[in-house]
Amino acid sequence: MLDEPSTKPYLIRAIYEWCADAGYTPYLAVQVDEYTQVPAGYVKDGQIVLNVGVDAVKNLQMGNEDISCSGRFGGVAHQLMIPVAAVIGIFAKETGQGLVFQAGESAPPVSSAPPDESPPPPTGRPQLKVVK
Repeated sequence: MLDEPSTKPYLIRAIYEWCADAGYTPYLAVQVDEYTQVPAGYVKDGQIVLNVGVDAVKNLQMGNEDISCSGRFGGVAHQLMIPVAAVIGIFAKETGQGLVFQAGESAPPVSSAPPDESPPPPTGRPQLKVVK
């Protein structure tokens, strides 16, 4: 039997569409690791929460392996790349409704060589907080 594809990227896209249809602002909670490309100055406790709404990012691509877009932080444009495995939640800013995923280790991008040593997996339960 072939490996089944993960349901995670499909669920992320579904909650994103639900937020858009309901007029809510979709936020991604991300466990940052060496494969996650986000502005380091905005990472707190190894995590970052990103507004991925239509008004906040450009060229949003939500694939099965990664999520990419460009966004502005402090007025400076940045290209973002988030492995789907690093996403620990997607939720509506206005209601807090969404999905939380178990944190997992991201896989290296297909085009790069694997690192010499991988970091230990995160321990404990993911923590989300309401962003107002």
